[in-house]
Amino acid sequence: MLAQFHRREGEAIRSYRRFMEEGKDRGRRPELVGGGLVRSLGGWSEVLSLRGQGGKVEYDARILGGGDFVAEILREADQRVKRYLPARDRGVLTEGVIKETCKKEGVPEGELRVGGQRWRVSRVRAKIAWILSREYGIAMAEIARQLGVCTSAIAKAIRKKEGDD
Repeated sequence: MLAQFHRREGEAIRSYRRFMEEGKDRGRRPELVGGGLVRSLGGWSEVLSLRGQGGKVEYDARILGGGDFVAEILREADQRVKRYLPARDRGVLTEGVIKETCKKEGVPEGELRVGGQRWRVSRVRAKIAWILSREYGIAMAEIARQLGVCTSAIAKAIRKKEGDD
């Protein structure tokens, strides 16, 4: 979310704080009250009217916006997480990505899994973490366990990789 305010984290935080400070005097806004569809349509009367006419609109309680916007956000989310993997398959996938990436990049798995900090090892770890997190939706804590580092190291590696691309 902070990336919407600035590319650099520190400046993004400052911009977000300014944004929140500027908006706090606006008070409670009716168009932002209620859940998903109610908010998106502007109130219960609009929802009831739409139902009475037999109309349908895409909605999700987590997303504020019209039906087309909600559908677009859900499509983007679908593209980012290619598929849901049951717990039993995540381990197999994780192992495969680690083995394949290490082989391709010429980095020994053993060094990668014991928290080695050589530049090349760190770069490969970031690549693996990004693939597992962004492409497959695997939790950072799970990735950290497999790569022999802490969760915050995985989060930092992913942020850095995204900043480099």
